[in-house]
Amino acid sequence: MPRGDKSKYTDKQERKAEHIEQSYESRGVPEKEAERRAWATVNKDDGGGKRVGGSGRGKSTGHPAAHKGGRIGAAVSATRSPASRSASAKKAAATRRRSGARSATQPGGRS
Repeated sequence: MPRGDKSKYTDKQERKAEHIEQSYESRGVPEKEAERRAWATVNKDDGGGKRVGGSGRGKSTGHPAAHKGGRIGAAVSATRSPASRSASAKKAAATRRRSGARSATQPGGRS
């Protein structure tokens, strides 16, 4: 199989790469560079092609690129004042208390 051959990628992986490529292009990245970055991101997320015969067959994905936002959010949260974080936690607890009473009556815990 020649380098750059995409035959082992699933339709979902190809769609994912296309969306990532379009996002880069909308931010002004040249077309070839956007395509290269998109496939690099898909490879990083999924560990390569997932069709039968590829070395990545049967491996689950951790989606590492998709978790980057959580790290960024945590860093921002750490810079907030203790009073602000405490107020946010109290508000979240109150929301859980309110919805907790409701979820007991709903199947699956969803309202």
